[in-house]
Amino acid sequence: MFPFVAPVRDLRFVLEELLEHRSLALPGFEEASPDLVEAVLEEAARLAGEVWGPLNASGDQQGCTRRSDGGVTLPDGFIEAYQAYAEGGWNGIGVSEALGGQGLPEVVASSVQEMLHGANMALGLCPMLTAGAIEALAHHGSDALKASYLPKLVEGSWTGTMNLTEPQAGSDLSKVRTRAVPCPDEEGDHFRLFGQKIFITWGEHDAAENIVHLVLARKPDAPEGNKGISLFLVPKFLVNADGSLGERNDVTCASIEHKLGIHGSPTCTLSFGEGDGAIGYLVGEEGRGLNHMFTMMNEARHKVGIQGIGVAERACQHAFAYALDRVQGKVRGREATISEHLDVRRMLLSMRARTDALRALALYCAAQLDVARHGGDGEREVAQARADVLIPVVKAFSTDQAVDIASMGVQVHGGMGFIEETGAAQLLRDARIAPIYEGTNGIQALDLAGRKLQRDGGAALAGLIEEVEATASELREDGELAALGESLAAGAADLEAAMQRVLEQGSDSELGPDAIQAYATPFLSLAGHVLCAWQMGRAALKARAAQAAGSNEPFYQAKLAAADFALRQWLPVGRANRSVIEAGMACLADYEVTLP
Repeated sequence: MFPFVAPVRDLRFVLEELLEHRSLALPGFEEASPDLVEAVLEEAARLAGEVWGPLNASGDQQGCTRRSDGGVTLPDGFIEAYQAYAEGGWNGIGVSEALGGQGLPEVVASSVQEMLHGANMALGLCPMLTAGAIEALAHHGSDALKASYLPKLVEGSWTGTMNLTEPQAGSDLSKVRTRAVPCPDEEGDHFRLFGQKIFITWGEHDAAENIVHLVLARKPDAPEGNKGISLFLVPKFLVNADGSLGERNDVTCASIEHKLGIHGSPTCTLSFGEGDGAIGYLVGEEGRGLNHMFTMMNEARHKVGIQGIGVAERACQHAFAYALDRVQGKVRGREATISEHLDVRRMLLSMRARTDALRALALYCAAQLDVARHGGDGEREVAQARADVLIPVVKAFSTDQAVDIASMGVQVHGGMGFIEETGAAQLLRDARIAPIYEGTNGIQALDLAGRKLQRDGGAALAGLIEEVEATASELREDGELAALGESLAAGAADLEAAMQRVLEQGSDSELGPDAIQAYATPFLSLAGHVLCAWQMGRAALKARAAQAAGSNEPFYQAKLAAADFALRQWLPVGRANRSVIEAGMACLADYEVTLP
């Protein structure tokens, strides 16, 4: 496998505009100077490239092993790599200073996370889940729980998990059966949990001193359905009054999954209450567990999109390095590397353009989260509404595209890509989980076309479309970029028309639920293509401005080439989703699913 080089220059290209014009000016970020941001990126790149990246292939090959004592042995080097991350303070870079973090903007934290996921996705899952646990506990935990658990979670000496799914529940969390039985008053203010959770990422390991499980369960007298579910904190080791670790809690790893990819990440089945019951503490209000957990889920969904982009970046690097090295065939009568064949260049440019576009959109979303948390009156609400619309797109579109980009990377390698030793296959196997977990991409599409679009009549998305149209106008004013502006304007018109159709039919009292089910996935794909093309239009304008100022860096020419491809060759493919939506849903409604 070719070594991973963190894409600092590409990240800086996107960050420059976001940080200069908005994020660093927000209250709370006074100390986040451009020099500090640059130092953070460079040091994170060193950690990703020199410490995490070299373990990616070996971790995949070795995998995780469940021991006879119920513990899990991680691949060689993973414990040391995680500890280097935690000891370097990386776990708290995006956490507020009030909670013990460094309080850097979300756009900076997301950039670091992309580098780490590109270096080693399996290892990167551990701190990603901890970040979600911090978010949920900070918003909904009692003062006592925050005092006991947040400092260790923020510093990374303890890690966090989310425990939702059960064998009979799948994505339908209303069917959760794990029980939380109140303890007698003399035992203390806690519950004892009994049940089983599956697919728990990093549910058991020895890389940290303690593991803090956030668990969905229901009290014995709770009503059926979502309203009966509450959220509980269940530590691997109980915590004494003085903050020291006590005895082992009644939660055990019953097994680990044997998966298609991310072999270095222990995905566990956890059993709660094989003895007297796992001691757990209520987080937030009874019966609002799903609402509280979605604080964690939204954090995780944005980060899963970032994760997919990291793997896509590594697949790009891998394919480019191989194409520049592999000599095969002739170009204009002479032997050449495959990078000189135009069909291979089509694949390489497609991989590069899409990865750049996905990165820009994900970081734009992160900037909206920054404004939503730290902006002034009025702008917070607008930014949060935009982030709410963008998160399902970032999660679903980025991860779908990452699978396609990694698959194209295998294709660039030809037969060698199908051989495990080259490393291209691992990236495809690893990427494939991302469209599934943290809410399948179908669920993300339903969230966008149903809940997010319908609740404000499309106002937040309409605001984004106006921004797309404004960029299209800017492009048209530049003679050399006018064709890109025309393509982007056409994409904006398609998205506007599709949005109106989904709003109209989705609000119909009879057709609504079926219409949203039928149109959700093509609608999200159309939105993803248009919004990503918008970001590449912005990139083209910035690259042209740099050239007009006298720069002759090849970097800017490469950005213009990627933007041209994204707007004139990739966007038209995505625009076809409007025709899919306008074709209606009769063929889906009338189709009878039978065995052949």
